[in-house]
Amino acid sequence: MNFLAHALLAGDAPALIVGGVIGDWIKGPLPGTLPDDLAKGVALHRAIDSYAESNPAFCRSRSRVSADRRRYAGVLVDVFYDHLLARNWAAIHNRPLDEYCAGVYRLIEDRLNDLPVSSHRALTLMADEDWLTSYAQIEGIADVLARMSRRARQPNPLTNGEQEFLADIDGFAGDFQEWLGDTRAFCRQWLDK
Repeated sequence: MNFLAHALLAGDAPALIVGGVIGDWIKGPLPGTLPDDLAKGVALHRAIDSYAESNPAFCRSRSRVSADRRRYAGVLVDVFYDHLLARNWAAIHNRPLDEYCAGVYRLIEDRLNDLPVSSHRALTLMADEDWLTSYAQIEGIADVLARMSRRARQPNPLTNGEQEFLADIDGFAGDFQEWLGDTRAFCRQWLDK
């Protein structure tokens, strides 16, 4: 869900970036059918997700979500964090957001034949509709939450979930800054292993 954060946290290695972005589409043990370099990116994606579950800032953000949407709090926080990352991109990365995202889409396109066929449609849509850049606007995260709601098998309260973010922008923003610093340090340690 937080594709932009996973791309950023993967660093500069193309395979880690692609593996980080596609991590939600890869199930089961690694490397599976993936080349080893992409499997390492998926492993990093999974490690980041596990780390987030116990990170104090991420947990605070989950607790900011109302009881009506609490079951989906992790998903919502992932999307909110991508919004905050995109919205504050110039302070976080030296490349403009649109250039960075275009580069991520090119990296994915270059490795599409190495990825599960089941992911191709969504990854192509991601690039065609420029999901990553759209996260900078509140309308972008509203759109992604509505799409996720429609794709889910069960009825869910994801549509209009951006209202949770708007109810406590400063709280989520503070949590995000702490989480990003913590998670960058975690990724450096993970990659040094």
